[in-house]
Amino acid sequence: MKLGPKAAAAALILSTSLALTACGGGGAAGSNNPGAPKTTTLTLGTVQEIRSWDPAQAHVGHILQPYQAAYDSLILREPDGKLSPMLATDWKYNDTNTKLTVDLRTDVTFSDGAKFDAEAAKANLDHFKTANGPQMAQLTAVSDVAVVDADTIELNLTQPDPSLEYYLSQAAGLMGSPKALGTEGIKTEPVGSGPYVMDKAATVKDSQSVFTARKDYWNKDIQKFEKVTFKTLTDLTARTNALVSGQVDATLLDPKTGKQAEGAKMKLASNQVDWQGLLLLDRDGTKNAALGNVKVRQAINYAFDRKTIVDQVLLGQGTPTSQPFGKESGAWTEELENYYSYDPAKAKALLKEAGYETGVTLDVPAVPGFETQLAVIKQQLNDIGITLNVGAAITNTYTSDISAQKFTSILFSLFQGEPWVATNQIISTKALYNPFKNTTPELQAKIDAVEKGGKDAGKLAQEVNKYVVEQAWFAPLYRVNQMYYHNSKIAVEPQIQQAVPSLYNYSPAS
Repeated sequence: MKLGPKAAAAALILSTSLALTACGGGGAAGSNNPGAPKTTTLTLGTVQEIRSWDPAQAHVGHILQPYQAAYDSLILREPDGKLSPMLATDWKYNDTNTKLTVDLRTDVTFSDGAKFDAEAAKANLDHFKTANGPQMAQLTAVSDVAVVDADTIELNLTQPDPSLEYYLSQAAGLMGSPKALGTEGIKTEPVGSGPYVMDKAATVKDSQSVFTARKDYWNKDIQKFEKVTFKTLTDLTARTNALVSGQVDATLLDPKTGKQAEGAKMKLASNQVDWQGLLLLDRDGTKNAALGNVKVRQAINYAFDRKTIVDQVLLGQGTPTSQPFGKESGAWTEELENYYSYDPAKAKALLKEAGYETGVTLDVPAVPGFETQLAVIKQQLNDIGITLNVGAAITNTYTSDISAQKFTSILFSLFQGEPWVATNQIISTKALYNPFKNTTPELQAKIDAVEKGGKDAGKLAQEVNKYVVEQAWFAPLYRVNQMYYHNSKIAVEPQIQQAVPSLYNYSPAS
């Protein structure tokens, strides 16, 4: 079906998963001049200011990237998702996957001169568990950290966690100087062992964070620039203009602004990270009885013409899907990709079978930046007899509002991570996006199998994926193409399952 004129014409602003010098990268001649030296500066347009540089306050995705300037992680995640040594040289589980032994480098110091060793690693992991950071749940399974010797630690787990190694390449693995952890100073000036140190004089709150190459850094292979600047540009139009005018070398845009970037000869480094759609949260019908009926939830899924939405709303920059797990997770299967075809007649028949022939009402909050999507969803649900009421916009309390069961449904954009990460984000009874704690013995058995599955977790998670798709826990619409653009002065490699690349993925153009 075609979208209504209002919906099709509305401006699109893609969410990034809720969360410099004035001349940008112009300090060196660009690659268009064959005789010029390589650029020595990197200026990135970021979507959010860092509020605390304490590594325990690090987030994921585009919020993780700036921390990578100042902090090394225990494990390095390659662009394709492979886990490689960084501060940890080796790591191994015991037979029951309840103890992870980690060997550490012995030649690393922090920018304040402190030595990195097992005591420093333990101090960081202990601090992360207690600092109430946005990703503190990454170490939930870790009961304690023991120092074995100067360069070896053991992480003891209360239960297996198939994602722990991944977490140690993310926020939980960032290592700061033990002398600075928990101090007021580290909130505004990071103290790590990373490739760059903050230039405090050039850094301006809510404007830019400037870093210069650390002279005694241990791994020159990932220290590719003399200066790196993160320029805070929360507004999409401002990011577009900054890229086109040369103030930044790279930034995250969307399909509409991407056209302007392409017109200015910018290059696209694209991958798929998020899925967008409805989270049908009240699956037991606690507050909205209709949602407790699986046929109603299935009817909602059959209501959507996903391909037309992608073509007309995303300008083709996405992939229609019926499943919440991404391809790279291992839980994705071809048979679930188009499980719910566009079939309004079937949707109406299911509503009739469920006893809701006279209609269903769904209440969802407004989501800033998703006005177009909400208009389309409202239109297509109305076509099958479901009324969508869009209420007040979600605010910065949305996570606590979700936990408090304020919403029975919500339109959102969610990260498609590793199978255990995704399961504990949207499906398990511990998941933020399962606030009504919905589960069944059958589903719980499948989740338990993933938890204990080790390297088979992805394949085992296919059964979890199949269950929630068949039971219509969600109404996914599409996976979004992340539109990350850069100029010709630099080369950029996308990072799997991240909206923006890791800092290590940038280099001067050859």
